[in-house]
Amino acid sequence: MAEIALSSSIRTNLLSLQRTDSLAQRTETRLATGRKVNSAIDDAVAFFQAKALSDRASDISDRKSEINQAISSLQAANDGVEAVDSTLRQLKGILQSAKTASTTEQQALQTQFNTLSEQLNQILNDSSYQGLNLLNSSTAKLTVQFSDSSNAKLDVQGKNLLVSSTTSGALFTSIGATAAGSLACNIIAFSAASSVAFTSASVSNFDRGIARIDDAITRLRSTAADLGSNVTFLNTRLDFSQSYVDTLETGSDKLTLADINEEGANLVALQTRQQLALQALSFAGQNERAVLSLFG
Repeated sequence: MAEIALSSSIRTNLLSLQRTDSLAQRTETRLATGRKVNSAIDDAVAFFQAKALSDRASDISDRKSEINQAISSLQAANDGVEAVDSTLRQLKGILQSAKTASTTEQQALQTQFNTLSEQLNQILNDSSYQGLNLLNSSTAKLTVQFSDSSNAKLDVQGKNLLVSSTTSGALFTSIGATAAGSLACNIIAFSAASSVAFTSASVSNFDRGIARIDDAITRLRSTAADLGSNVTFLNTRLDFSQSYVDTLETGSDKLTLADINEEGANLVALQTRQQLALQALSFAGQNERAVLSLFG
């Protein structure tokens, strides 16, 4: 097959038109995607730097979900603490009323007291979130990992606040020696088997019971302060993670995003150049036809 020979002027105009078409296609792609770097072919250094930043942002975003779940776990525990605190203050009010109540009134108050007291452990046992309960076991632990690239994490150790006469660190602790079977002794373990009998209790035993409840409330407030401190820290870490992710994504965008206004102007200029190149190619063709006409 014979080769087609093009004149120098036509070849020059054709190459110029091809380059202009290529630039126009690249500009149209940037306008369509909003990015000036869409693959390693466009700019290998910028592409992989941006990818590293985006991957890091994605990893931190995954950790944000874990932090949010940890906050919910702590809030569930705090809800349980607040419910127990409210119940204890009701129990304290009942004991204060029973000190000066008649025998009949004491019997009614005794029923209220024992009914409420049996709810304490039930509230503590129900204060779990996704199977984790930080209030009924000292072996429970909430661990929040903040990063894959460091050992940054938060450990929250659970507490055994269940009402018990034998468990170390339980909700109620001994306040001096008391007579066996007295209110001050029975108030340690609220259950049907060891319910408190108001009618056999002296005023001093009511006072001891109130003192034990005050001690339990103090323990609860300490626990609530620990939970609140951890929630505050996790919220701070969550805010930091969000800001950090925004910074990483912004840095990635700086490397890859196109300036839409600039690319739009480029496209208009390239379209103009295409029209001019076509006109120049047409003029070059006319010159060759003029030469051929000399042989006609």
